Amino acid sequence: MKIRVNRDVLADAVAWAARVLPSRPVTPVLSGLLLEAGEELSLSAFDYDVSARALVDADVAESGSVLIPGRLLAEISRSLPADDVELVTEGQEAVLTCGSAEFGLITMPVEDFPSLPAMPPAIGAIGGGVFASAVGQVAPASSRDDTLPMLTGIRVDVDGDLVTMAATDRYRIAAREFAWRPASPTASVSAMVPARVLVEVAKSLRGGEVSVAFGDGVAGFESVGRSTTVRLLDEQFIDYRTRLTADWSIRADVPVAPFVAAIKRVALVAERNTAIRLSFSQGQVRIQAGGGDIGRGSEVVECELRGDDIQIAFQSQFILDGLVGIETDLARINMESPTRPALIQDVPGDAEPAFRYLVMSLRLS
Repeated sequence: MKIRVNRDVLADAVAWAARVLPSRPVTPVLSGLLLEAGEELSLSAFDYDVSARALVDADVAESGSVLIPGRLLAEISRSLPADDVELVTEGQEAVLTCGSAEFGLITMPVEDFPSLPAMPPAIGAIGGGVFASAVGQVAPASSRDDTLPMLTGIRVDVDGDLVTMAATDRYRIAAREFAWRPASPTASVSAMVPARVLVEVAKSLRGGEVSVAFGDGVAGFESVGRSTTVRLLDEQFIDYRTRLTADWSIRADVPVAPFVAAIKRVALVAERNTAIRLSFSQGQVRIQAGGGDIGRGSEVVECELRGDDIQIAFQSQFILDGLVGIETDLARINMESPTRPALIQDVPGDAEPAFRYLVMSLRLS
């Protein structure tokens, strides 16, 4: 194998593929990146749950394949000088040359590397920006606790030309609807995709259209020469839709940017796991926190209130996660009482809100 490739192109592709490498691989070959040179250069990583494959342009003098320790290759490639990179295999060594820098890397047996799962049939496509936005809105509500896998996933429900993503960690529920281009007008799929994988996919594929595929317990995402597959979680999930459609007697519309900034400032004096108190009255909302050993903070932001005055409390990061997902200038906070959850949504005029975020309130002390 003998290739020449642009240093920045190689470093970017290696970093993208290496992100799925396991920190504690069950076998040494799973710590490697498989480089295959043919008409172009392919870089692949696989840990039996998640696979990543990137295709890049390269001058291929001799085709072939080589398995190189992935994290080491990522560190080396991003530190190389700004010059073309030449990679040549010589026996059990891969010699990487860039300018005056040269590295000889011990390779692993290519034949021991597992075959990547096939990409399932594509069921539709969505612009990378919309896809990334939707994932970014719902992913904060997913859990990091692997003891209950259902809570670590994002539910994806496809119904024709409409897709809904939802996530919950038992303390909040986030859901986002968006239109897409289905391969069939009758497309219908429900699946649980690991949230951490969707977040990585959304970050890396937002530049172009994302092709989405499902089949045989696997989800696939592909865009601009990069593809990822992931093993799906169990389909069990809560009935989130009914919990987001309650009647609310109190509604407050607040400007998002000033409200978020005020909460962040006041939260500086909130002790760990203590509440941010919101007091809604006609024309304003007062944000308060603290009062313990650190100190206290208070700030007022204008708002439009319909219904009775109310004081309600939330964990500061939980309410911020909902507010930063709002894409309109105003956020609507629907409430019923200080002891019940509140629903945060965007204010899209006459249309149904695309984003909904239900968050539990905390007991006022």
